Amino acid sequence: MSGSTPDGRVLCRDCLNFSAALAQRCEHCGSPRLLRHPERDTLSVAHIDCDAFYATIEKRDNRELMNKPVIVGGGIRGVVSTCCYIARTFGVRSAMPMFKARQLCPDAVIIKPDMAKYAAVSRQMRTMMETLTPLVEPVSIDEAFLDLSGTEALHGASAAHALARLARVIEDELGITVSIGLSDCKFLAKIASDMQKPRGFTIIGRAEAVGFLRAKPLGLIFGVGAVTQARLEKAGYRLIGDLQDAGPARLVAQFGDEGQRLARLALGDDKRRVTPFRETKSVSAETTFAQDLSRLEELEPILLRLCERVALRLRRADLCGGTITLKLKTARFASRTRALSQADPTALSTRLFAIGRDLLKAELDGTPFRLIGIGVSNLQKLEAADPQTLLNPNLAREKATELAVMQLRAKFGDEAVSRGLAFRPKKK
Repeated sequence: MSGSTPDGRVLCRDCLNFSAALAQRCEHCGSPRLLRHPERDTLSVAHIDCDAFYATIEKRDNRELMNKPVIVGGGIRGVVSTCCYIARTFGVRSAMPMFKARQLCPDAVIIKPDMAKYAAVSRQMRTMMETLTPLVEPVSIDEAFLDLSGTEALHGASAAHALARLARVIEDELGITVSIGLSDCKFLAKIASDMQKPRGFTIIGRAEAVGFLRAKPLGLIFGVGAVTQARLEKAGYRLIGDLQDAGPARLVAQFGDEGQRLARLALGDDKRRVTPFRETKSVSAETTFAQDLSRLEELEPILLRLCERVALRLRRADLCGGTITLKLKTARFASRTRALSQADPTALSTRLFAIGRDLLKAELDGTPFRLIGIGVSNLQKLEAADPQTLLNPNLAREKATELAVMQLRAKFGDEAVSRGLAFRPKKK
């Protein structure tokens, strides 16, 4: 990841000019942020990851927060969605329980997530990425893979140069920063993007991949979670280099198809293509309570509102689904999921609620819960939703009512219309 480029020049990531290979600072602007690598201008697969995305947007919109620790997350009982780099110096991390984050950083400014705002910035950034290449594969709201193969003539620059330019445009126009990883495959590009945060740009070349990975932990391989890692360690594998030494034949004999995958990735060999569209597998919503709840009368109003949220998301995505899944988390953090599939897919909150409520009632045994969620999977196009049948004579009215409620809330706000539980459809 060091060394000069074939043409003997280094690229300044701030002014985008080139300097002599041995320069320690840009000869044009004086910046030390120089990009040098022997494979810099031949690699084309990139991973772009926003730096503390939610927190950075909040600081952008409120300059008084700039030098303060900021945590974006939900309530006392929720978890940290993200936190700024100042908060991270106190030990705060994403997905950490909020109570622990408050203990570690009592002076932090806590901000409730504004997903609509973050999604809008994400869309702006996606549009900018697509000016470089149509091969943009979103991974989440704040990260994506790009394949810039064959775009050098279009941009009059290598992929690395075009990406450095994009990072500066994102920072100037959107007020957020990104870190970039560049390699010849998605696996290595993803690793690289996380190495020099924030505002990083790391290159992992093909020639160095095996040596680079050798001393790295097994958890660096995607799909190797705690359970898989424990299984591998029990078999004698503790570092990626151990997998390299074992070779494909031995790993396949021990782990089957998964062994073949591990053997390839241990050598930095990832055949996955950057695909522009990722099929939505499910649509869901969940919430964590301020206090544990165990009674139906406490839980069902919350479930109804979550069903309304999911129904709105389904309609906006032009989707419906045939499998409804209830998610619960106990006060001891044990998870329960219960699902029911039906012949006719739905996008109606009333239908989601009727099924979700039945699933919920079966779980109410006095156990206190800290979280509830509802999700829809086995997705189809919205046109297939809720077909008219003899068993549903009031379906047209139900659809019209739901659409009217959505339109009123879109115009006047979420609290413009309250749908009491007394108005839910009666069971036959």
